[in-house]
Amino acid sequence: MKIDISTVSYEEAKNLIKKLRHTIQHHNYLYYTRNEPKILDREYDQMFQDLIALEKKFPSLVTPDSPSQRVGASPLKEFKTVQHKIPMLSLGNAFNNENLINFDKRIQKELKTETFQYVTELKMDGLAVSIRYENGVLVQGATRGNGISGEDVSLNVKTIKNIPLKLFGNTIPPVIEVRGEIIMYKKDFEELNKGRKKNGGSPFANPRNAAAGSLRQLDSRITAQRKLQMISYGIGEVEGISFKTHFEILEYLKKLGFKTSPEAALCNGINEIIERCEYYKNHKNDYPFEADGIVIKVNEIALQKKLGATSHEPRWAIAYKFPSEEAETTVKNIIVQVGRTGILTPVAVFDPVELEGSTISRATLHNEDQIKRLDIRINDNIVVRKAGSVIPEVVRVLKEKRPQNTQPFKIPDKCPVCGGLAVRFEGESATRCINVSCPAQVKERIIHFASRNAMDIDALGDKIINQLVDKKIISDYSDLYYLKKEDLLKLERMGEILAEKILRNIQRSKNKNLSNLIYALGIFQVGKYTANLVAKTFKSIDALKAATEDEILAIEGIGPITAESVKKFFSSKQNIGILKKLKTADIKMEKKEIKTQNLLLKKEKIVFTGTLKNFSRGEAQDIIKNLGGETLETVTKATTIVVAGEKPGSKYKKAKAFGIKIISEDEFKKLIAGGKI
Repeated sequence: MKIDISTVSYEEAKNLIKKLRHTIQHHNYLYYTRNEPKILDREYDQMFQDLIALEKKFPSLVTPDSPSQRVGASPLKEFKTVQHKIPMLSLGNAFNNENLINFDKRIQKELKTETFQYVTELKMDGLAVSIRYENGVLVQGATRGNGISGEDVSLNVKTIKNIPLKLFGNTIPPVIEVRGEIIMYKKDFEELNKGRKKNGGSPFANPRNAAAGSLRQLDSRITAQRKLQMISYGIGEVEGISFKTHFEILEYLKKLGFKTSPEAALCNGINEIIERCEYYKNHKNDYPFEADGIVIKVNEIALQKKLGATSHEPRWAIAYKFPSEEAETTVKNIIVQVGRTGILTPVAVFDPVELEGSTISRATLHNEDQIKRLDIRINDNIVVRKAGSVIPEVVRVLKEKRPQNTQPFKIPDKCPVCGGLAVRFEGESATRCINVSCPAQVKERIIHFASRNAMDIDALGDKIINQLVDKKIISDYSDLYYLKKEDLLKLERMGEILAEKILRNIQRSKNKNLSNLIYALGIFQVGKYTANLVAKTFKSIDALKAATEDEILAIEGIGPITAESVKKFFSSKQNIGILKKLKTADIKMEKKEIKTQNLLLKKEKIVFTGTLKNFSRGEAQDIIKNLGGETLETVTKATTIVVAGEKPGSKYKKAKAFGIKIISEDEFKKLIAGGKI
């Protein structure tokens, strides 16, 4: 029944809104989680419209857990990074019964018992996420990312109808992180692709790509239009409640309002597991969603803790992967691509084939050793598949069908991009172009140099860098620091405001941490983690340049290949020339030592909201860290300060509600300079 909004008082609205939210959430649960709708669509729509109208009339009554907040918000400029309190580990893989039997034998040997149970669940082919609830209210959603940190997709997960904005039940813990897979049902995927084709867009390759692409939209209003769902499979951080078994966790998640794997079951012994894997391998296409395997977990939590985990995966779980589909095709060409580090990668180009819902026409051959092992040639008939149902690969050559007069393929000794010498170093499988001015490397090296985890030069995107190189304005990343406004204005779609912004950001990057600079240089084998180790040990570029290979190798966590690579980088005349240009441009090349008396923010836990004018978010967070403080991604009762930039978001409202100190960017500048606020 439609409510006459015009006659409703504030107190009446409070009660009506509370009742409507509860009823709508209940019917969302029945419809999206239980698949048991109890009312007609028009009744549901009327309730939702009444809620929207009441909240519009009384905006102070709008809360983050209201169903009205699922419609999406204005586009973000970028996703923020979220650190997982408990890492989201990947799973080891089993591809056959022998792998499963070996897994079970290892578990029995480590536990010294055969009396334990396993839980099996369908392995969903989607995007892993972690949803955090505080006092029963959804406060954050994050992608798995690299397992240690992911992207904050809170606005987007709130639009997914079967993810509760507020948890059900009477036993709600103060904190619980629910983990699961964001998927798209096959029928919804087909409808989405029909719409994209009708509107002239390109279709998604498969449901997983569609789900991942939809969840990672900067505009959550687009995510809200996509029919995504979450299948929960476990928990991360949790307070105030404990569990004895994994199966108990799955049952508890159902009570909270989550959908879990419809095929979760307890198994006694490896024979039952093999039977289930065989059955679902033959029935994987019977489900409304894509499943690419079965996850097997030791059921008892105490035994899971006893078994522990490696840095990458738990020892108490494994994923049995369904065999990949294979197809026969013909090689039309073998081309060679050149990457950022100069590696020459051979790629087989073949007649297009359909595999697991997508069309593929090329597959990497990795290196010279792989080409020799396969003995692959142009015009060969080959068998291809998707490794892990994702990456196309050549399985084998059908030599019995080989045409006459084919010739073995050799990796060229000249770079196909620049004509420079291509060399395979001892101990490496890759062949590399050693010409540092190779255009294929130059662009990628500059893109890497300017990236967020390197020198973090905001607004200097790939297209701008490509133009700068193509127009011969820059030839390496050190040239960025000698750019002038008139240089940038020569580029397409470049206005004065954008040009000035890019130049400001280039200047700001001069003071990045030493580890950022080392990572930005693009040294082979030196990632972000290794760059941090090196910066802590040598504390300056000059010290690193002067270090011997043995001194580099002495750093715990660095191996001989990395040590050799670092030494070779600093023995190159071309690279030394680039470093001199960087030094002349006043790039910070030493690690700033933090003095104890300068830890001004030692006890502070700081959250940023809105856009900062004078700092990038990464710069501001580095400053806080250097002054002994801690940055948080969400506002909690532990937060001590919220820095509000332009157009602050929901964190601002939450900080006000908690009575947390809120300061402006100018006050923040005063604070980090040692002033009082």
